[in-house]
Amino acid sequence: MKNIIVITGASSGFGALAARALAKAGHTVYASMRDTAGRNAGQVDEAKRFSSENNVDLRTIELDVLSQESVNAAMQKIVADNGRLDVVIHNAGHMVFGPAEAFTPEQLAELYDINVLSTQRVNRAALPQLRKQKQGLVIWVSSSSSAGGTPPYLAPYFAAKAGMDAMAVIYARELTRWGIETSIVVPGAFTGGTNHFAHSGRPADKERVAEYEAGPYKGFAEDVMAGFASIIPPDADASAVGDAIVKVVDTPFGKRPFRVHIDPTEDGAEVVNMVCDRVRAELLRRIGLADVLAPAKLV
Repeated sequence: MKNIIVITGASSGFGALAARALAKAGHTVYASMRDTAGRNAGQVDEAKRFSSENNVDLRTIELDVLSQESVNAAMQKIVADNGRLDVVIHNAGHMVFGPAEAFTPEQLAELYDINVLSTQRVNRAALPQLRKQKQGLVIWVSSSSSAGGTPPYLAPYFAAKAGMDAMAVIYARELTRWGIETSIVVPGAFTGGTNHFAHSGRPADKERVAEYEAGPYKGFAEDVMAGFASIIPPDADASAVGDAIVKVVDTPFGKRPFRVHIDPTEDGAEVVNMVCDRVRAELLRRIGLADVLAPAKLV
């Protein structure tokens, strides 16, 4: 079945890879990004070229996840163009790297806005259409850091991704009776094929960073990065995340997995999430809400 799909943060990294993979799988894909006429004009041109060369339906659309007005306009255009919206993929995110103490509270708030509040803006704009249709799919691109091993110097990012994952889990149960299915895709660490580390933010308080560098954590940032690199297999390919998303979308309604892990480092998230999700499901059964564990088939 050909789906109408929108994916946030699709100018690069997992988002761009997933958008192309979904388009090649035969779907109409809206690769959303901000500043399509400026900073991301090159990515718009690349998407057009990819669509033409591969004879697929990959479109770009202006969508700034930090603006409810922008999100609303994008969703309205997608529905106006197609009469429906089938799949919403929450992928937009930003990473920061450095000692937690050196980040200002304002930086943490901004990171939470990008990684968590953005999903709320998108949901408030898109879910009324999915509920009206009585069927749909929401995919959340989480992180193995929300349950697996977590090295230092990534605390603000890890906290935000954990918040997003928690939102995804509860949202899933509030949408099943509307006929809306949820899958949480959980990538591990990839240092190639994405711009997470290359474009990651740094602490605003340079004096605090200098204090760490002058103390017992001298050279620690390099140690963390070297440690990451040492456990990532040389054949780890970030496109595997896009392939996993395609597989989820192409799985029949009602059969899709609640979680999919793509973790070349095997940091333990799959084990922890298996236990946590089972405990959560068992509580719902105990309190008489077992029906929200699976999407209702209403159409």
